[in-house]
Amino acid sequence: MSPRPAEVHLRHEPHTLRQNAVMRIVIEGHDLPGAEFASDGKPLHNVHVAVQIGKEPVGPVRGDAGSARWELDVRVVVDDDGGVDLRGAAVHGKKGERFLYLTWGDIGAHHKFAMFRRAKLMIGDIEPELLAAAARDDGALVASLSLTDERGGPRCARVKPPVISWRSG
Repeated sequence: MSPRPAEVHLRHEPHTLRQNAVMRIVIEGHDLPGAEFASDGKPLHNVHVAVQIGKEPVGPVRGDAGSARWELDVRVVVDDDGGVDLRGAAVHGKKGERFLYLTWGDIGAHHKFAMFRRAKLMIGDIEPELLAAAARDDGALVASLSLTDERGGPRCARVKPPVISWRSG
């Protein structure tokens, strides 16, 4: 019997900014790598993945779950030239280089999340037309990705298409 999918709904109100819309971003992770991993030779036995909001891991999902899902609300700012910029506590990086973090950590005896690796979901890799349409329609963007890398470990570093796919939702 495979583990049940884990699902977390996050509604986070970032700092007040001038905005045109609120956009929902849904991150769907599949093919999780398992709850055991060795990082720098150290065995980890309770590996979880979470979305990073600010500096905190939020909505941790155990690494052997059947799937993971997070829902985030971000603010949309439309530049004078019509370009779409996303902002909020879940959005990291400077303008033109924005991204979302998935963070991997081992949860120890005191329920502390000890981060050992992160994955960057680059906003700049989203087709501009798709991003603009979701912003215009107060819609949602859905990211789908395998959370296991090519070596069988937790996916980390910059995650680029075709490993991640974005669609309207």
